[in-house]
Amino acid sequence: MAPQLKIERIECVPLSMPLPRTFRGSNYFMTHRCTIITRVYTSEGIVGEIYNGDEFETQAEVVKIILDEIQPLLVGMDAFNIEGCWEKMRKPSTNILRDRKLAMCAQAAVDSALWDAVGKALDVPLYKVWGGHGDKLPVICIAGYYEEGKTLADFGREMEQIRKDGYIGCKFKVGGLTPKDDAERVRAARSAAGDDFVLLVDANQGWSRAQAVEFTRHAQDLNIRWFEEPVHWQNDRLDMAATRAQGGIPVCAGQSEISRAGCRDLMMSGAIDVCNFDASWGGGPTEWRRVAALAQCFTVEMGHHEEPQVSAQLLASVPNGTYLETFHKDRDPMFYALVANRSSFDNGYYAVPQGPGFGIEMDKATIEKHRV
Repeated sequence: MAPQLKIERIECVPLSMPLPRTFRGSNYFMTHRCTIITRVYTSEGIVGEIYNGDEFETQAEVVKIILDEIQPLLVGMDAFNIEGCWEKMRKPSTNILRDRKLAMCAQAAVDSALWDAVGKALDVPLYKVWGGHGDKLPVICIAGYYEEGKTLADFGREMEQIRKDGYIGCKFKVGGLTPKDDAERVRAARSAAGDDFVLLVDANQGWSRAQAVEFTRHAQDLNIRWFEEPVHWQNDRLDMAATRAQGGIPVCAGQSEISRAGCRDLMMSGAIDVCNFDASWGGGPTEWRRVAALAQCFTVEMGHHEEPQVSAQLLASVPNGTYLETFHKDRDPMFYALVANRSSFDNGYYAVPQGPGFGIEMDKATIEKHRV
């Protein structure tokens, strides 16, 4: 019989790592890689821990919600009571004067750590607890960022290097130029990488519906796996549905939602073929798994926005999972420096960690060097 995992306390360790250069998408830029390590201590001596998130501006407020609002609600509860703990943690999101995403990020961090404790108590990796569909995932690299002076030939060489580094494909940034100019950047990537290289594009909500449809016409022969967040946020569901119908390229979205209801509405609107809901932004693995089950009802595939330390176990657990999203080490030094037991990419695939829980061992020196 499994022991009761009585929750005793929660600890948070915020981290921030400077990036070697600024990485620019269509409407945003990144200068640091930030995260929060969350640890849940239990009466059995088992400590659930994992890191979540990447937004420095809200890091301190998320930590405050975890320690001041969520921790008092959970102390004394059984970590095996995942659903009960999850419902308790909803309370901070009811504050109508707060950005609810902050409360959902806080809930996600604790929910993730609770699941890690459960996996460790059972001595089983979480993908097996959640369904065990597969033990490896095709891995893609997010790249193609906007850099001053970068030529089409440079983008081609970037794709060649990504392929040499063991990735099966690339999620390429678009939406920052005209549809025609961005299509030429993607064409250069396709020409260099070859026809069997998986190529996805991500506009980060950079275009109007008309511009997104125009891009699909310029890129219709490039075998694009999916077109992510193609349109502005103001009317995204209907505009994505129109882009999907008119453009003929599968559409992916969901990372900007913070609940299963938001993802449900994307599916009900016929807006997406792939849902890349982010467990670290939307309430944790408990909520992601609900979305994955809902997606099967709509024959929608599941992705996960970044966060490979969490997403590998989730995506491998379900039959409708797609690709593990990662970055070059310059863009996400956290994954390469903090995860001490990270497995290498083998012919385009990543082996799901087989240790209990998330199976992640974190490097102590990296934590001490970059803690905020």
